[in-house]
Amino acid sequence: MKQLHSMLLVLFAFCAALSARADNAPSPLPGSVTKALHILEADHPDDPTLRLRLTSLNGEYAAALATLEDLRKSSGDRFQLMHYELYLKARLTDGAFESALATVFDDVFSPLDNHAAYDATYYTGYDLDLGAQQIAQALHAAQNEDMGAQAAANLIRRYQDHAVYALVLPGSAALMQADLRRRYNIRDDALIHTPDGATLSATVVRNRSATLPQPTAMAFTIYTRENRNLREAIHAAAHGYAGVVADARGKRLSSDTIRPYETEGADVNAVIDWVANQPWSDGRVAMYGGSYNGFVQWASLKAPHPALKTIVPYVAAIPGMGLPMENNIFLNANYGWAFYVTGNRTLDNAVYFDPVRWRTLNDTWFKSGRPYRDIDAVDGTPNPWLQRWLDHPSYDAYWQAMAPFGPDFADIDIPVLTITGYYDDGQGSALHYMAEHERHHPNPEHYLVIGPYDHFSAQGTQGENLRGYTLDAGAHINTPELTFEWMDHILKGTPKPGILKGKVNYQLMDDDSWRHAPSLGALHKNMQRFYLSPTPAGAFHSLSTIQPNEEASLGQSIDLTQRETEYNDYYPWPIIRDELALENGYAYVSAPLEEDMIFAGRFSGALKVRINKKDVDVGITLYEIMPDGRAFHLSYYLGRASYAHDMTTRRLLKPGTVETIPFERSRMVAKKLAKGSRIAAVVNVNMNAFAQVNYGTGKDVSDESIVDAGEPLLIEWLNDSYIELPLRPYSPQ
Repeated sequence: MKQLHSMLLVLFAFCAALSARADNAPSPLPGSVTKALHILEADHPDDPTLRLRLTSLNGEYAAALATLEDLRKSSGDRFQLMHYELYLKARLTDGAFESALATVFDDVFSPLDNHAAYDATYYTGYDLDLGAQQIAQALHAAQNEDMGAQAAANLIRRYQDHAVYALVLPGSAALMQADLRRRYNIRDDALIHTPDGATLSATVVRNRSATLPQPTAMAFTIYTRENRNLREAIHAAAHGYAGVVADARGKRLSSDTIRPYETEGADVNAVIDWVANQPWSDGRVAMYGGSYNGFVQWASLKAPHPALKTIVPYVAAIPGMGLPMENNIFLNANYGWAFYVTGNRTLDNAVYFDPVRWRTLNDTWFKSGRPYRDIDAVDGTPNPWLQRWLDHPSYDAYWQAMAPFGPDFADIDIPVLTITGYYDDGQGSALHYMAEHERHHPNPEHYLVIGPYDHFSAQGTQGENLRGYTLDAGAHINTPELTFEWMDHILKGTPKPGILKGKVNYQLMDDDSWRHAPSLGALHKNMQRFYLSPTPAGAFHSLSTIQPNEEASLGQSIDLTQRETEYNDYYPWPIIRDELALENGYAYVSAPLEEDMIFAGRFSGALKVRINKKDVDVGITLYEIMPDGRAFHLSYYLGRASYAHDMTTRRLLKPGTVETIPFERSRMVAKKLAKGSRIAAVVNVNMNAFAQVNYGTGKDVSDESIVDAGEPLLIEWLNDSYIELPLRPYSPQ
């Protein structure tokens, strides 16, 4: 501790000095950094990742380098934190930093093959401008908060990481370009003209050693980041493909109007057609990418191009079905997204990454009682894209034109590999594509890989922990490498990836095993039905396997004018809670499981309700109540009653009569449930600051306001409501 004390004293002086040498670093806030260091002086976590930052910040470069080598041995990643290796070795080399960095860079990169060199350049994906914005926010916030040791350590990590990036990235940029030009033919100004007269831009990278035409691995994106686009194309070239990353209409070199979602199908096919006719192309194209970049692959299959041989969509979106609305409820989760992608020819980071603005907007709008259509007026900046989308509350022809719908799936004959996660916000969209493919095509070659991942970790690699849940050792996948392994199988005839032992491949949480099924439908052939009984079960009510023979119910009354209480706490963060504690809604809990069980699939069912309004938004959240009393979040459903039967057509409820609200578009999960665990289903009305407020008048919900609230919402949850669960007895792998 004495050694640490003396080191920390020296660090105070180093903070400003190192920041001053980093041209792109934010202005230092010594108060925040000093505060964090004082906290660490008294309570220092024994963490080698923190030790690396502290010793490098203190100028103990040899010690820091030794720590880095230990971290790499532990992780098995020989290129982990490459920016630190370059920085530390340059500091240990005689001469000016810039010349020393050039020497070190050449020593590190010259011996590497293309694939290894790509892995080593992971650090170049860091966005200095965005990093400067985020670290400035973190430093500012730290001035006014009570930091514990962990928060102080995280602040030092982020602060020092950015300072190192700010030296290494500019210093190695020209060196990196020279190395890339040595390895690849790079064209970053390709222009592609669409049949309707628009212009798209693309980056093309080809291996200099390639002498014959190659298949193309292609991504199409609205998330234009020139450096990352180039890096993605290089990744494909390093795997033996012509790498192409095309920008959406209006992005980068295109001067057309940016139109999210609306023209992607035709635009992607225009790029595929251009690629297939290039002399370096063998006429075959594979597509890959996540989220929006997953959606565009499906958009192109609205009218399949013969050159497109396979797609690998990760966490793929469906406009109008996942965001901006889920099961016909408009959500605030990505309200700022339209500004992010349409604000300029690249991305508007300054606007989008402003969490205070968006949190304030949610709260201010909700408390105002104003119509959802006025939310941009509350924000103070018009949001024309939101207003356009609000004009389509049904999944109507506007949305249906953007991606395959219904019978369109019968014409999709190419192999598909879908990758998503149990805790991916867009999972419902990804699985809807597969379910519809299975429904309309007699034998689709469609594979699924799914595990305990969220929207971001499903697209790359995973850490040890997700929202408080520790992943099984075997749950980790490398999505980019799996992608190229799949492409090699389809386009080069190599063996199918080993993980694909069935069409559906899922990681069974808390069992450290992968399980397999021939289809999504196969997971749901033998569902177990449970009824929502008002019979008391401890602090909750009964989730019963016995069908009721007479009507009973639990009643709920909600004053739609009040804003002190919010309803429906459904989001899985954290995944594991100390206990199931409800502020409102009703929890129905099963008897303890008599043996270990497997829960694998999506839950469905039907709510039987009687209400005094013409519409209501409902939520159902599933938990495993583990033998120790903790609550493990399994899945949830969120939907609007008036669209429950048909998301394309609204059918209002009749006040005072028993109505059936069917549901099936819930989240898939797979977990071993321990003997003695109980299953809990929480039902509630959805009324909170994160989505539209449905006042139940029957008008367009976007136009309703607190003035339309009328009498309190009265809802009876009837006991013949049921949920069906994909449960089966556990058997070891």
